[in-house]
Amino acid sequence: MKQYIFTILFTATLTLIFSWAVWRLGIKYKLYPAIRERDVHRTPTPRLGGIAMFLGMIGAFTVSAFTPYFQIFWANPRAVFAILAAAALTVLVGVADDLWDLDWMLKLAAQFLAAGIIAWFGQLQIYSLPIGGMTVPSAAVSFTLTVFSIVIVMNAVNFIDGLDGLVAGVCLIAATIFFAYSYFVVRDSGASSYFNLASFIACVIVGMCLGFLPLNWHPAKMFMGDSGALVLGLLLATGAIALTGQFDPATLDPDEFGRSQLLGAFLPILLPIAVAILPLLDFGSAVLRRYWQGKSPFSPDRKHLHHRMLDMGHSSRTSVLIFYAWTAIIGLSMLLMYIGVAHDWPGQYWLGVAFGVLGIVACVVVTFTPTHRRRPAAASTSGSSSEPAPQEQKR
Repeated sequence: MKQYIFTILFTATLTLIFSWAVWRLGIKYKLYPAIRERDVHRTPTPRLGGIAMFLGMIGAFTVSAFTPYFQIFWANPRAVFAILAAAALTVLVGVADDLWDLDWMLKLAAQFLAAGIIAWFGQLQIYSLPIGGMTVPSAAVSFTLTVFSIVIVMNAVNFIDGLDGLVAGVCLIAATIFFAYSYFVVRDSGASSYFNLASFIACVIVGMCLGFLPLNWHPAKMFMGDSGALVLGLLLATGAIALTGQFDPATLDPDEFGRSQLLGAFLPILLPIAVAILPLLDFGSAVLRRYWQGKSPFSPDRKHLHHRMLDMGHSSRTSVLIFYAWTAIIGLSMLLMYIGVAHDWPGQYWLGVAFGVLGIVACVVVTFTPTHRRRPAAASTSGSSSEPAPQEQKR
């Protein structure tokens, strides 16, 4: 556990240092795009935070190569090099998009290529699903399922990147919960070592987000841009695949983990989805909304969940904190269900259910009790409200 904590602190420190340096360079050399009509911020702000986060990630993986505890996943370095190559490609295209606004089809093609690198070269694929011993029927299906899963999560995370500190905080909470889950799953499966690639990736994400948040908290000095949000989505999806997709379904036998066979079978899949539930919901609703309007699924609009929160009357900071609460409640309730079932707690998963129900009720009350009077959409879009304009980032 000490090595994981060191990884978080080391990655956070590197990311913070690089974030400050990138911010200074961005301001000095005016490395930021002009304000566009759909933007709600009025001060040109660098969108190069993804570079600093990527450098922090590179530092963490480099140090891990010389750490004996992490040699378990460096013994076969293909997966690690694939992750680094995919992240580098994503950052490169993301930075180009943040500066010059690339065509959405080019960006999507790069995302599929990055996902393909992980699935093909890194051999990190969804080979099995822990549902009654279910396995993926063929190599082609495994590759396709993996690639689409990664691309969907990448875009889901990028789609909620619209308020200061939103993506960094949500991913920090999600990765922290997923780290705890992956640690418990590996321990409960009887593995000889608790050090694994999935848990390490989760720690790196936590460190990246911790290091970047000081410059991204409202009012933000710098945005992470597509380069940062897409890399976070890439890592979240890859970490989940590295854990649940690689496990032998027999090691997650519901009879061994608890009496609730249905819950015991589905939790390994539900929890990774739960920690990213808000980005996935926003992504799904945006795609459907734009499809019915006859638009590209990647065309920008002002109808994301965080925009609706602002229009209801919440401030930028309050909206972000509410998103944090939703992410934490949903993720922690699923984690408590898993622990209760796995360790045969009294009531098993009911403690997690009760925690989830109470938490969701509280979140609903807070969500629909705005801190300010409801603002017209036009006013909030123009930035004329007395509330400081939220720093909406480019999709």
